[in-house]
Amino acid sequence: MLVIDRISPRAQALEVWRDAEQIVSRRWDAFLNAEPETRRWAFASYVAALDAEEAAANELASLALRVAS
Repeated sequence: MLVIDRISPRAQALEVWRDAEQIVSRRWDAFLNAEPETRRWAFASYVAALDAEEAAANELASLALRVAS
């Protein structure tokens, strides 16, 4: 049996943004605790997470704007 997820687009976008925010936090901690030889990679990973969080925030904002107009 196929179960269809009936979560609203706004709730789904909010969940994606919150998940992205948590990843940013974990990657920042990883950067702070990284050994010198992995520090550059850890920082790049953190920046990539910031980009993903920004994209999720933009999607959430665009949904809010569509509802408001």
